[in-house]
Amino acid sequence: MAVNKVYPDARTALAGVLRDGMLIMSGGFGLCGVPTTLIEAIRESGVRDLTVVSNNAGIDGAGLGLLLETRQIRKMISSYVGENQTFARQYLAGELEIEFNPQGTLAERIRAGGAGIPAFFTRTGVGTLIAEGKEVREFDGVPYLMERGLRADLAIVHAWKGDTEGNLVYRKTARNFNPIMATAARVTVAEVEMLVEPGEIDPDHIQTPGIFVKRLTALVDVHKQIEQRTVRKRA
Repeated sequence: MAVNKVYPDARTALAGVLRDGMLIMSGGFGLCGVPTTLIEAIRESGVRDLTVVSNNAGIDGAGLGLLLETRQIRKMISSYVGENQTFARQYLAGELEIEFNPQGTLAERIRAGGAGIPAFFTRTGVGTLIAEGKEVREFDGVPYLMERGLRADLAIVHAWKGDTEGNLVYRKTARNFNPIMATAARVTVAEVEMLVEPGEIDPDHIQTPGIFVKRLTALVDVHKQIEQRTVRKRA
């Protein structure tokens, strides 16, 4: 029997999945490829005490910044949070926990979690604050730091195109963390800019196979914010 993965909106796509205290992976880099509609639905749900894995914490009033404003996030596992004043205020006040990761380490922790790898060794972070409390082991006379793979209760991702079976295609830099997060959660929910029928996506172009995606919703209005607009001066 065919399983219907398509939901009419983000709220219904997340119905029955959200709960207090869960760990959520959220795709995106800056504001590029961020699952904005799904984040807004999480905000509306009112769930609290969330641990969120994301490269960054959005900006004030956009992306994960929306969940920081409502204090629904208890802890961030990230590599960069420098564009969010709300984040800085909450962290400095002791109201928000942060687990910093070098960016490559964060990406590999997520990829490892999706591949069923519980831990791996890397030279990145050896001899720094990142290494505190972690195992260090020598290989060929060189010290390596052990990092744990990451798995989430829920991954929310943004794709450019998807079919009704959940196969996804990302567009250019919006690909970023989305594909690896889609593999590393118990439930993956995607928002797609274009929803098509099975067979309309070239199999060679599929970047996330539908087996990883439990639910998806098509965006009605796609609004993409620009984090930092940089243009040349007119002559």
